[in-house]
Amino acid sequence: MVTTSQQTGKKKVRTFSASDTEALMLAALAGYHGTSKSAAITNLIKKEFWRVFPSGTETIKPTERARIKE
Repeated sequence: MVTTSQQTGKKKVRTFSASDTEALMLAALAGYHGTSKSAAITNLIKKEFWRVFPSGTETIKPTERARIKE
């Protein structure tokens, strides 16, 4: 199923729960990489997803010409 945001590439605002320490850790990572906290979370999720599923899943496929390490 493809939602409107997936079709247009627009981002959705989401929320998450974190302890004060986890929030500080996230802020430190975002500052280190020069990104927003949202971008830091997204990048961490993408890295972990492709580590766990290097060939993708049924619904999420690697982009064309992506290097896949098995």
